[in-house]
Amino acid sequence: MINPSIKLNQLATSVFSDMAFKKAEKIKQGHHLIDLSIGSPDLPPPDFIREALAKEVQRPDSYGYTITSSEEFKEAVSAFYQNRYDVVVQPHEVLQLMGSQDGLAHIALAYLDKGDYLIAPNPGYPIYSACAHLAGAELYLAPLTEENDFMADLDAIPDEVREKAKIMITNYPGNPTAALATKEYFEKLIQFGIDHEILIIHDFAYSELIFDNKKPMSILSLPNARKTAIEFNSLSKSFNMAGARIGYVLGDPAFLEPLATVKSHVDYGVFAPIQKVASLALTSDYQFLNQHCVTYENRRNCFVQELHQLGWNVRKPDGGMFIWAAIPERYTSYQFSLDAIEAGVVVTPGHAFGSEGEGYVRIALVQEKENLVEAAKRLQTLL
Repeated sequence: MINPSIKLNQLATSVFSDMAFKKAEKIKQGHHLIDLSIGSPDLPPPDFIREALAKEVQRPDSYGYTITSSEEFKEAVSAFYQNRYDVVVQPHEVLQLMGSQDGLAHIALAYLDKGDYLIAPNPGYPIYSACAHLAGAELYLAPLTEENDFMADLDAIPDEVREKAKIMITNYPGNPTAALATKEYFEKLIQFGIDHEILIIHDFAYSELIFDNKKPMSILSLPNARKTAIEFNSLSKSFNMAGARIGYVLGDPAFLEPLATVKSHVDYGVFAPIQKVASLALTSDYQFLNQHCVTYENRRNCFVQELHQLGWNVRKPDGGMFIWAAIPERYTSYQFSLDAIEAGVVVTPGHAFGSEGEGYVRIALVQEKENLVEAAKRLQTLL
């Protein structure tokens, strides 16, 4: 028998696989489910992107290897960051990716050796922890709780971890917590990275979904950030291009070079038409982005209001596309999710994102308002 790598034993796939199986089983039995489990946009990209993509794929010269990013794309990212986040980024400070998850998985391979630590949020998006396991490194999970407003207590990180850590991953607006970080927290995080020579990675995937007239805050907008921090972003959530994979990471080229080296051995670049339309999107008039944010804010308001009226006082998210909802104490997050499927709604159990996720479920705002209202009514039976 040829056994797979023992690294796979540490990758948490069973929860998601189990939920997918339960969902498929109910659908096969003829049940109608409202699926709020996956953070995949339910809306298409704007018309101008689809029209441009349809044109670009007809070009006979579009189908060769791209190998590296086009200059047009890097210049578009630079313009986007200056216009949207008031951050000046030079094109040589941009590395194109096939999406943030691709880059996060590979950067651990680029930086971590056996015995090195990666500090990841708990709860956090699964790749944050998984990339450490894939690299054969050690993992320290920093608890994020409502009591600390879902910002890690940097002072509580053990000295041994600080000394051996090379990477710390953070994510605001958070997935799954839907929380924002304060400027003061980012400043402390930057100093923490400088003091301990740790690469701070900020995953800014939900940068365009921030509510209540709050402004998005790139970590690179703060003084000294580029001495220790890099930032990942993509067009998946901002322009609904989740399936047309493209993303990027920004920062000091010296920090990006190890990742670029790994990528040079594992992929041949993003499909040229996708690079072209991504450049177009990033330099558009941004009317779509503004309306897109309003759409999700209205969904949030509608759904949270309905849940509150039904007696479920969930936390109102600051941004992103999720509700991070504390569940009744009589449930585990897994049992609540199973019972939710029986009620006709698919949610994700919180423990799938780490031990601190127990007692919560993640609910994605990826349906129209009328479906969210119906989902809330179905979930009332569990309260």
